[in-house]
Amino acid sequence: MKITIVMPAFNLSGGDRVLATYVQHLSKRNHQVFAVSPARRQPKLRQQVRSLFKGQGWVYVAPTQPSHFANKGVAHHVLPHPAPITDADLPDADVVVATWWETAEWVAKLSDAKGAKAYFIQHHEVHDYLPQARVKATYSLPLHKIVIAQWLADLMQTEYRDRHVALVPNSVDLEMFAAPPRSKQPVPTIGMMYSPVYWKGCNVSLKALSLAAEKIPNLRSIAFGRRSPSPELPLPPGTEYICQPPQDTLKDIYSQCDAWLFGSRSEGFGLPILEAMACRTPVIGTPAGAAPELLADGAGILVRPEDPDNMARAIEQICNFSEAEWLAVSDAAYAKATSYTWEKATDLFESALQVAIDRREKGDFTAI
Repeated sequence: MKITIVMPAFNLSGGDRVLATYVQHLSKRNHQVFAVSPARRQPKLRQQVRSLFKGQGWVYVAPTQPSHFANKGVAHHVLPHPAPITDADLPDADVVVATWWETAEWVAKLSDAKGAKAYFIQHHEVHDYLPQARVKATYSLPLHKIVIAQWLADLMQTEYRDRHVALVPNSVDLEMFAAPPRSKQPVPTIGMMYSPVYWKGCNVSLKALSLAAEKIPNLRSIAFGRRSPSPELPLPPGTEYICQPPQDTLKDIYSQCDAWLFGSRSEGFGLPILEAMACRTPVIGTPAGAAPELLADGAGILVRPEDPDNMARAIEQICNFSEAEWLAVSDAAYAKATSYTWEKATDLFESALQVAIDRREKGDFTAI
């Protein structure tokens, strides 16, 4: 197949890692894959003048950012102009895939020569900081939807009345995320990702850590994130914090922990769950994204959302496990994570793209 992947930008987000991995695996299967994004938009003169008057200097926007595509050595193309992307920017293809609500608007306007139209949905992007009516409208566009978690499949069918949704769960890179069997840590250790973004639920996880530390005086905490911690969202005293760790060191962070916290209020999938479990670290998580499926079968502990007390009790429970009890949960976490492979996911993704092509040939997009 000739496949075009249309993206808003290339960066180090989890969603981009997923897309870079698919491009890598599809290319190995001899598909011709063209991943493309527009140039980052530069501030307007009025914005620059306002910044100068505020004493913040001239705003510089780098044309490119570090990305998982570059890390994986996967070809990707940044256009010489900002959004939108149109027919003139793309090769003819068998299928063209939107990956974000704005790209769905662009893809919907492309000619048939650019390929059958698919929409890879990694979250329900109806957030307060986005134009919600426009975002919602993209989920009703005549594009073949590919989603990463059961809750998204259910939502597309119930709210947007689309009965033709392909479910392709994310997976984990077992070369990048892996660890040998191990014992509990000599000092009870809990890890988490740090983010000031509200729906990541970091404040709930931090409160749970503080509550657990009252019962476990020697509790150690580790966290990593993309930026320095905010004074409005401080880490517990003594927390080891790693800012923007190299991707190849993440497994070492996960492997230092007896449990990993996942406190999200909303999530498309929740890749850190699989990453931690692939490193044999049980996860304590809220039922966001794919957590209900991933934490089944004894692979971790599902806790109530917005309930730091409940999460703190789960931390105490895992820290108080006997060696045998902890090993059983660790082994279950590892078994669950390793059942999700990128080869299986690529099989499903490949099939979903073929369905998009078949649906176009049948004229099956007249009613969604």
